[in-house]
Amino acid sequence: MTQSTNRQIKLGAILEGVGMTPAVWRHPDVPSDASININWYIDNARLAEAAKFDFVFIVDSPYITPDSAPHFLNRLEPLTLLSALAVSTQKIGLVATLTTSYWEPYNVARQFGSLDLISGGRAGWNVVTTGLEGAARNYGRDAHYDHAVRYARAGKFVGVVQGLWDSYEDDAFPRNKDTGVFLDKTKQHALNHKGEFFSVAGPLALTRSPQGQPVIFQAGDSHAGRDLGALIADATFTTGETIEDAKAYYADLKARAVALGRNPDEIIVTPGIDPIIADTDEAAQAIAESRRKGLDLDKALVQVGRAFNYHDFRQYPLDAPFPDTSGLTLNSYKGHAERIIRIAREDNLTLRQVAQRFGVWQTGFVGSPETVADQLEHWFTERAADGFILRVTIPDSFAAFREKVVPILQARGLFRKDYTETTLRGHLGLSIPENRYTQQRHGTSGETLTPVVREVEASLT
Repeated sequence: MTQSTNRQIKLGAILEGVGMTPAVWRHPDVPSDASININWYIDNARLAEAAKFDFVFIVDSPYITPDSAPHFLNRLEPLTLLSALAVSTQKIGLVATLTTSYWEPYNVARQFGSLDLISGGRAGWNVVTTGLEGAARNYGRDAHYDHAVRYARAGKFVGVVQGLWDSYEDDAFPRNKDTGVFLDKTKQHALNHKGEFFSVAGPLALTRSPQGQPVIFQAGDSHAGRDLGALIADATFTTGETIEDAKAYYADLKARAVALGRNPDEIIVTPGIDPIIADTDEAAQAIAESRRKGLDLDKALVQVGRAFNYHDFRQYPLDAPFPDTSGLTLNSYKGHAERIIRIAREDNLTLRQVAQRFGVWQTGFVGSPETVADQLEHWFTERAADGFILRVTIPDSFAAFREKVVPILQARGLFRKDYTETTLRGHLGLSIPENRYTQQRHGTSGETLTPVVREVEASLT
């Protein structure tokens, strides 16, 4: 296969420590403390950077149970972790997950703004609304926000944060020692936002980075989640069991963005992948089959239950039809839960079959390096993805991708051979957003603002 345009694949690496599947931590080459070992993260971030990946990605959730995946049970806080990676790497982007449901915009603006400056413009924020209802009790609430409220709040949250990031115009600090002028006060701006969910005065005591503002990622597959992604996201983190599913999501998200007046090329779609790579297709398929046979059904059922706020599906007969879920809450990972219900019904799946299909992260990328490269290119050229986020746990698996698949993509002109930019926006081909107050000075206010920023700006007093 050959690439006929200048469009290139984007690559990220999810640093998962001891892993999100039950058995990975037992692998002899995975340190049993990897999820809290800063040296493990530094080493793998540097390996990803040497392979010219666009970014590393840290997932997070503010609630666990004893049955949570090993990596979830004991892991470092993402912003603290990425600050260490910022001074241990030079070019690679640094993306962290943080919920809008249980934080305040001012804190988030300050934290990600600081990471962006520390890293020289390499920060990205993966916006989530928190799926698990148990998180509420960790933040002084008796009940989780309703799904619709979570997403409405998230849109306003991001708009307020982005407003705070514009507190200073880019030339606000002359720092002229001869005249004694440190700040041009006309270029400091209070936000003075008063809205349904937040009242935030500002200004934020932090200037902008070389990329203007951190990149906004978003993860969510429900209708509300897709609407939010189309509204706020520079990139989305998604899943796709098949290329048909991925193409449908890709087309739907971009269409929603266009309906909001956005350029669809300014939203990068990056599904997560967990490829199985071996010297031959047959050897890779044998590894995949071995993993299927070794599946722990009890633990797979726990992962299915997580989409339904950790409902215990282990109480039902394995070979009976997938249970009636009409009495279960969908105020959790709603899009994923609805997808499980729909496919189980359409395909007449038993509970065992649902566990086998949804209890582990499915990967369609299995084969020799050449075959996996072909599969990635096929998804890319068919507009099922703009890039991919690779799960990183077992060293040999990560090495096989970096050392065998990436060179094939580079030889085909599908992936960079070296960095040409220094910021995450630069890596992803995204424009630098002009400060809104500078736009006003130039008489172009609102022309490059996303819809959510325009809406928040309109609410200012």
